Amino acid sequence: MNSKDTPQAFVEIAGGNASYRGPGADTADALIVTTGEDPRAFVLRRTAWEARRLRKPIELVTAGDYGKHRILVTADGTVTPSVIGDDIDAFVEPTLELVQPPSTSPRRVPARLAAGMSGTGRPSFIADATTTPTGFPATLARLGIPVKPSAARAQHLEDVRATSRHWGGCRVVAVVNGKGGVGKTMTSAMLAAVFARNGGGGVLAWDNNDTRGTLGWRTESSHHDATIQDALAAAPELLAPASAAADIAWYVHHQTGDRYDVLRSNPQLLAASQRVGQVEFDQLLQVAARYYRLVIFDPGNDESAPRWLRMIDSAHQLVVPTLAAPESAESAALLLEALTDRDETSAQLARDAVVIVTQAEHGSSTEVRRIVEVFTELVRAVQVIPFDPALKSGPLRFETLRPATRRAWVAAGAAIAGGLQ
Repeated sequence: MNSKDTPQAFVEIAGGNASYRGPGADTADALIVTTGEDPRAFVLRRTAWEARRLRKPIELVTAGDYGKHRILVTADGTVTPSVIGDDIDAFVEPTLELVQPPSTSPRRVPARLAAGMSGTGRPSFIADATTTPTGFPATLARLGIPVKPSAARAQHLEDVRATSRHWGGCRVVAVVNGKGGVGKTMTSAMLAAVFARNGGGGVLAWDNNDTRGTLGWRTESSHHDATIQDALAAAPELLAPASAAADIAWYVHHQTGDRYDVLRSNPQLLAASQRVGQVEFDQLLQVAARYYRLVIFDPGNDESAPRWLRMIDSAHQLVVPTLAAPESAESAALLLEALTDRDETSAQLARDAVVIVTQAEHGSSTEVRRIVEVFTELVRAVQVIPFDPALKSGPLRFETLRPATRRAWVAAGAAIAGGLQ
């Protein structure tokens, strides 16, 4: 609710035209927008000017093409929601992201980096390119309105940076939960998209499932119908010294928008027809490590299968997805306990795991909080993914997600990246 001491401005944008009524004005003015300029930039520039004139923040009340919002604009161009829970991304899209989704995983920024220090401890004269404004903030900066990133925006930029990193050697992430229907395939695809889009490719999502793996059903097909069996048969040639980087494209399915590749199982075959033992698994992993910097496994539910156990033995990071429901969470907790009892390596993986809690439906946050509280004591990090209808069924595409959901997946990726050092 607007404080009586906070002046208000009102804007309606329709079809690229904007009418604007400033603080204290009785009538609205038609804003003349420069050709090619985003009317939202014009409106925020005008509102920041009004805030400087009045020497106090202004609440901008919006209507029209970009929805109804109440946005607090300060004299220096800082833009934040005026109403708790108002997702203002629809107005400030495409790049200014201010509302942070719920997360319980503390992500630490090294003090020297946070302070902008050089290796000797003094302030550096060289600006970090990752802090340069981009997109909408850059537009405002060019218009003479410096925009301070909010704490949520600064954290998001740090998360993007973490998921853009390349490590020496291939890293392996295993997405595990012994219960079906808890979001393993969705989690594998979204994490692959985060790391590939931010890091520039080199990411493989591997359907490590003996029985009806559905990763291929929810991702794009390439110009062929190759599966893991075809890749296994070609492994000697793919590992030969004369093989070329592009040769792997005959056996994986590239995701054009999200930039990662998929190694499919064959959902039309029975498990007995596509068993992969430890020797075959190791050979395929050699192939993956030669052509990719990051492999994300989407496994089946059979925790006794040789390929499942070998996956755990090969993993650098464990990711445990669960829905915000008691049965899913219990299955995740039981798996962590079983791994803790298996051997010391598995126990360490369990302790350092990242749990991802997905809200499959709109509803009370009480169950989410309870699940988060329990897992926070068991694992290294917990990340909540808000409800998003684009995740429920059909093709998995990062760009179809809501802005808050995209930010949550990037935050989850950053938490995972912390275990891939």
